[in-house]
Amino acid sequence: MVEEALGPDELDELARRAQAGDRDALEALLTAIRPRALNVCRGVLPHLPDAEDACQEALINIANKIGGWGGRGRFTTWMHVVAVNSARSTYRRMRNQATATDPQDFGPLDRPDPRTTSVIAGTRLDLLEAMETIERDHPQFVEPLLLRDVYGLPYEEIARLVGAPLGTVKAQIHHGRKLARPLLRGSE
Repeated sequence: MVEEALGPDELDELARRAQAGDRDALEALLTAIRPRALNVCRGVLPHLPDAEDACQEALINIANKIGGWGGRGRFTTWMHVVAVNSARSTYRRMRNQATATDPQDFGPLDRPDPRTTSVIAGTRLDLLEAMETIERDHPQFVEPLLLRDVYGLPYEEIARLVGAPLGTVKAQIHHGRKLARPLLRGSE
């Protein structure tokens, strides 16, 4: 028997019940949103096992931080941000592990050059490296930029999620794009 997907109102109601301490509602909510969270994670980490790890982290974070959803916007939008952050965290962990030495002691493994790694080839390494670079000096631009340009959320929804005025969000995205362009093109 195939279960019918829950609508946004039903998910919001489950989230409210889970916030109130209903463990059954939390389990039902996590089960219902898992496919959506996995899709979000696959948008950042196309290799399925990596995306599954990030999705698992996202579901744990959602369960632990369900009280962080303010109820102003849709629960799924809040869940989307948690999943994106979990995917980015998984990417950082994987990148740090990739700097380990070769088991045959030939020296450090060569890391792919993010300026020449193709997004079309199935990796978002160049984008993620660019976001990491921008985040060091301008962390306020990263989340709005990812939510708009990678996930296509409307400006108004992003403003609600990050708790900033609409004009500020548009400016952050504009400035974030200016910072990202040269990082994505690479230097000649």
